Amino acid sequence: MTFATARLCDAHAQEAHFQIVEPLFKSYGAHPVFWGRISTLKAFEDNVQIKTVLQEKAEGRVLVVDGGGSHRCALIDIELAKLAVDNGWQGLLIYGCVRDTALLAELPIGIRALHAHPLQSHQRNQGDHDLPITFAGVNFKKDHFLYADHDGIVVSDRLLS
Repeated sequence: MTFATARLCDAHAQEAHFQIVEPLFKSYGAHPVFWGRISTLKAFEDNVQIKTVLQEKAEGRVLVVDGGGSHRCALIDIELAKLAVDNGWQGLLIYGCVRDTALLAELPIGIRALHAHPLQSHQRNQGDHDLPITFAGVNFKKDHFLYADHDGIVVSDRLLS
């Protein structure tokens, strides 16, 4: 599917099912343009559940992680990003930080996060999967659609064309 978020906004911005993510995120993966059905995870400074979710086969999905906007550690590193690629994830949207950014830039996946941070996250195995989460002015829900490109990120409860 070819799309441009600017054209999607032109066609759908006034519709109730359409949301625009606040421009907070930097691109880290080799694919700055990606889209897919959303899976959600809430995990504050803990990436154990992220690993569990990324081990699932997920052709065409985007994992949206509410990391509470923490700037104290990274939720995604090269090992987790490789796991996502190997299992067919199209993208990761992280409301938190990533690390290994030079290596992430070479992986064939879309990754958006707030910042880079060198410290690995905690390993407490806490998190909630596929519940509605809210950050950056958007309500993210399982099976809604996320579209990301150079201009921004939009979310819709239906497939857009």
